[in-house]
This record gives sequence, C-alpha cells and structure tokens, in this order.
Amino acid sequence: MQQLPAFDIAVLVAYVLGVVVFGCWFVRRSRTTEGFVAAGRSLPGWAVGLSIFGTYLSSNTFIGVPGKAYGANWGFFVFSLSLPIAAVIAVTFFVPFYRRSGEISAYHHLEKRFGPWARTYSMVCYVLWEIGRIATILYGVSKGVSWLTGLDIEAVILVAGALITLYTLLGGIEAVIWTDVVQSIVLIAGAGVVALVLVFGMPGGPGQVVSIAADAGKLSLGSFDADATKETFWAVLLFGIFANLNNFGIRQGYVQRYHAARSDRDARRAVWSGALLYIPVSLLFFFIGSSLFSYYNAPGNEALLADLKAQAAVKALKGELPAGAKTPEQVRQAGFGEKLDGKIAELKPKDLGDDALPHFIRNRLRYGLAGLLIAALFAAAMSSIDTSLNSSATVILSDIYKRYVNPGAGDRASMRVLYAATFALGAVGTVSALGMIGAESVLEIWWKISGTLAGALLGLFLLGLIARKAGNVAAATGVVIGLIVIFWLSFSTKLTFLPRFLHSPLTWHLTSVIGTLSIFLVGVLVSRLAGGSRRGT
Repeated sequence: MQQLPAFDIAVLVAYVLGVVVFGCWFVRRSRTTEGFVAAGRSLPGWAVGLSIFGTYLSSNTFIGVPGKAYGANWGFFVFSLSLPIAAVIAVTFFVPFYRRSGEISAYHHLEKRFGPWARTYSMVCYVLWEIGRIATILYGVSKGVSWLTGLDIEAVILVAGALITLYTLLGGIEAVIWTDVVQSIVLIAGAGVVALVLVFGMPGGPGQVVSIAADAGKLSLGSFDADATKETFWAVLLFGIFANLNNFGIRQGYVQRYHAARSDRDARRAVWSGALLYIPVSLLFFFIGSSLFSYYNAPGNEALLADLKAQAAVKALKGELPAGAKTPEQVRQAGFGEKLDGKIAELKPKDLGDDALPHFIRNRLRYGLAGLLIAALFAAAMSSIDTSLNSSATVILSDIYKRYVNPGAGDRASMRVLYAATFALGAVGTVSALGMIGAESVLEIWWKISGTLAGALLGLFLLGLIARKAGNVAAATGVVIGLIVIFWLSFSTKLTFLPRFLHSPLTWHLTSVIGTLSIFLVGVLVSRLAGGSRRGT
C-alpha cells in the first residue's frame, strides 16, 4: 500500500486544524447558556440552511452512499426525494410551533401534554439515537481515512473524536453552524472533483461511465413492486418520509436551528435551502458510486480492481491474521496467501462498496487533490458530529438537570453541565465507534439504528400534536405497544428461541413507519375507548 504524499497530508492537517481553530474562536460568544445553545437567536437563514444541509451530508453519505450505489443501485436516492414532502410539513407546522413556544428543548411540550415521563422518554431516545449517529459517522470517516493514510483506524477514531469534541465544547451552536457552512462548501467541491476525475478518467471515454453502470443495473431506483419484505422504491420512500418528519419535527439539532435563526422567515428559508440543496448533492454521490463501479470494472483497470479486492480482503480477515500483516504483500509473506485468495474469491460488489471511494482517492488523485478529498471527508464527519454533541448536551441540561436536579440553575451552573455533557457524549460516541470496527456497511448500520429509534419518537410527537383527546394513559399505552412492535420488527429474526412463523417478514426500512403508526394509532384508539382528556395546554 503506497503512502499518501506529504503534500496531501499537509493539506489535510492544515484543513482540520483550521476548522478546529475557527470553531474554538467562537468561545467568546458561547460563554452564556443562550449563546451556547441558540447563538443569541441572530443567525441568517442561508447559514442555518447550509448547516442543516451539512448535518444531512455526513461521512455516512460521503462513504456510505457511493458504497451503496457501487454495491447495489440508486434505490436509496428515493430517500432524498421524500425531503420536499417533509419540508412542506416542517415550514407549515413545525417551525411556527417551536418558534412560538420559545422553548429550546424539542421535548418540553410533551410534558405539558402527557406528563414528565413523556419528556424524559423522548429525550433518552434522542440521546441514544445521537450517540449511535456519532459512532457510525466516526467509524465511517475513520474507515476511509485509515484506507487513505495507512494509519490505524483506532488512532483515527480517537483523534477525530477528540478534536471535534474540543471545538464543539468551546464554540457552542454558533461554532457548529459556521463551521458547517465552511465544511459544506468544501464537501461539495470535493465531491465535484471526484466526479470529474472519474468521468474524464474512464479508459473508453466519459460515455463508458453510463454504459457499464447501466448494463450492471447500477442506475436503477429499485423495484416498484408492492412487496413489504424487500427494499423497494415504496419502502424506501415511506422510510424517507417518516425519517425526515422525525428530523424536522422532533430532532433537537433541527429545533435549535429554528431558534438560532433571526426570524421566522429565516427559519423557514433554512429548512427549504437545506432540504433542496441535499437532493442534487446526494444525486451526485450516487453518481460517484456508479461511476466508481464503471471505473473499476472497465477493460484495462483489472489490476486496480484486483488491488481493491486484495486490500478489502485483508481488512475482512483482520482478526485472523498476524498483527504485522496489514497489506496483501505482508499477508502473503506471512504464509496466509491461500486464505487471502479464498477471501478475495468470496467478495462481491456490496463487500467493496465502502472501500471503493477511499481506494480511488488514494490511488488516482494527485497534486493535493487527495488531501482535499480527505479534508472533505473529515468535513462531512465534523458537520454532523458537532450537531449531535451540542444538541444532546442541550437536552441533558434542559430536560434532566433543569427539570429534576436544579430548576433554578444560573448561567455558571448551566455552562458546567453543558461542558461536562459535551465531553461525556464525545467520549461515549468515540468508544462506541471503536466497537463498530469490522462492520460491513456504514450506511446500513445507521439506517437500522435510526429506523428503530425514530419510530419510538415520532409516534408520540404526532399523537400529542394531532390527537387532541389523547391523554396520559393513551400515550403511555401507545408507547408500550409501539415499543413491543419495534422490538419485534428489529430483533425477532435474531431471537433463536422464537419459532420461524413469529419472525418479522418485513424489510427493516418499514420499522420506523410501522413503529410510528403503532404508537399513534394505539394512542388514538385508547383515547377514544377511555374518553381520555388532554393534559396541559
């Protein structure tokens, strides 16, 4: 495995340090609780919108989306097509609702509707969700950077986790938003560079990108069959609608951005700009994935594909090889050549997806472009993890510390809690990322975590917003039944003591959809049967 040129490493280091310093510069504006969690409610809509876009476009997108397109097709692009639907609902209902309430916590109103348990339950689900997100993003970016630099993935996870936690802790939400602006621009530029190099680097000319990918079915949006057991167009669309309603409706990181915008108009503009910008950029990443497949499978690039497979096989065999065998050559020298060849023969396109883009960057980009692309990869991770850290620390302060421990906490005590929570969440997320090493698809890991916890949140939120007669008993019953359904959908196939006929036949994409509807519909039914009354206002 060739070493990354010193100039590319210099570009990467300069970028990362620059972002960290830039983020830390906002420490002077984040010394109060209001500054740390809401940026004084003074930011322009375009900046908040780029921050929303940057939060969407994590390293899971940068690595996972091209990986998914390389290994399968464009089926998950349908997720992006659901964004305008969610955005319409968000600007019509969610943004005015939260701006009018004035409460920084997305879960404060649930206590008024259903009691303290609902607020705490939602906050816990959210924090667990964000820890999962931090872990998958850290793992994804570190997996790519490890490929590109030759550094141990454990070291990359630890350093990246520490640096992102540092500037988020010092700079607060304003550092999060403004660094997201910079990182979104870098990320789009980096993706554009990769696409151009791929298209014009094809041995048979640009047209070969489409012809090879189309022949292999890589440009398909998936099956349009009404089959709930498979990843069809309709399953992904439903998953996208419910996941994005969860993002815009009850995800703390988005609610804080609504409050950080300087006016209602800016908040609405932020939602639209973030949502609509993501669609073409996500399409670009799917195109990159299909182009990578065409590039590696083009006549004349057989040696490049063989090298990708060999290096992917080494990673897959990591726990079965001597400690010093980190390259295909070292594995063969250690006497494990036959084992390596056996693993190579087993690999399919889906097993190579997450490694294809990092391998291409390392082996085909020159003159600092590799450094730029690794910087873009880091940008994607930073712009998502910083949001998760800041928003999770905010709900720990608002929904735990100020609710149960010290309701009259002043700025000094509140800031101590925010700092401690940010640090602790960064540490837990980093350790969780270390535990994911060796997992297959970064994107699928996140979608499954997201689908499970999103269903547990959105159903209760919609019940409180829509079902006026639903009270405490109805909500609690809906949540209990809904969680049982979500647990069954998520884990029934892994419970060996269950007979096969009790296993869920449904695709995991529908977990959040059915979980949300279970909580909502059971809550509505119980409220009508029991004649429940609304709590609070």
